[in-house]
Amino acid sequence: MNNGRFAIALHILTLLDKAKGELLSSEYLAGSININPVLVRKELINLRIHGFVQSKEGKNGGSSLAISSNKIMLGEVYKSVRQLSFLGHQKNTPNPKCPVGKNINEHLDNLYNDTELVLIEQLSKQSLSDFSKKFE
Repeated sequence: MNNGRFAIALHILTLLDKAKGELLSSEYLAGSININPVLVRKELINLRIHGFVQSKEGKNGGSSLAISSNKIMLGEVYKSVRQLSFLGHQKNTPNPKCPVGKNINEHLDNLYNDTELVLIEQLSKQSLSDFSKKFE
């Protein structure tokens, strides 16, 4: 999770949960997150593709949760925004003649994948509703 997409998505979903079905504009959401509304709209598209959000276009449009917050597990939110690599990759190609260099990337990938699975497992134990209650 080497970018802020999970935090942005979770912020959006928490605001939508707190709105109790009221449509919230991307400008309102962006104001709370303190980012450009274009970035919010891009994330809303992703959240809509994954079935978390529904949107209505037009002057009185906005977004709301598509399903109950107790059915949205944080692990699923994380998976909807995850990047190809959890902790990143080495940018250079290690020396293939080195006993460490020739296999480092394979072992790092395995380590990162195992670590990410633990993260997803922990996030999957908590629903959006559970997280949202922290703001009462």
